[in-house]
Amino acid sequence: MNREKALDLLKKYNKEEYHIRHGLMVESIMRYIASENNYDADFWGIVGLLHDVDYEIAPLEHCYKCVELLKEIDASDELVHAICSHGYNICTNIEPTHFMEKVLYACDELTGIISSLINMRPSHNAQGMEVSTLKKKFKDKTFARGCSRDIIKKGCEMLEWNLDELFEKSIKAIEINEENIEKEIKNLQKGL
Repeated sequence: MNREKALDLLKKYNKEEYHIRHGLMVESIMRYIASENNYDADFWGIVGLLHDVDYEIAPLEHCYKCVELLKEIDASDELVHAICSHGYNICTNIEPTHFMEKVLYACDELTGIISSLINMRPSHNAQGMEVSTLKKKFKDKTFARGCSRDIIKKGCEMLEWNLDELFEKSIKAIEINEENIEKEIKNLQKGL
């Protein structure tokens, strides 16, 4: 399993720029936290990249249809379980048990809030984003209202982290990888 095959699979089943950007953002956070904790950043990154591979084509079968799609790239049982577990108590009963799965569960919804915040900033990027600003938007239930604050909080509880810790790591990961995310999006737009 390599990233190129994973990205091709994501693009095969996702045509909306938002969904691909979301996958790239979650990938960045997963890689960052894996590296920080001496885990396999490539594997964690692929989990983050593909976590919503089935969402665009089968939203009502989310975290189920992916099992079939992931067979196309001979995904390991560990990768499939991790991806399915991010829908715990939302669309599956597969509980996140590994540290990696808990990170995915916690950061998935948070990227929606960060993405919305990026879009409203004059710079339209995450550079220099403050945890306090993200915290303020997190508390505002009308901001990025589709993003579940309860899931983010539950993820932090699973990790035994406070929100600030997750916010700080997530912002840092996106700041570091933002240029690469934008390159991927531009390449995608050229290919359409």
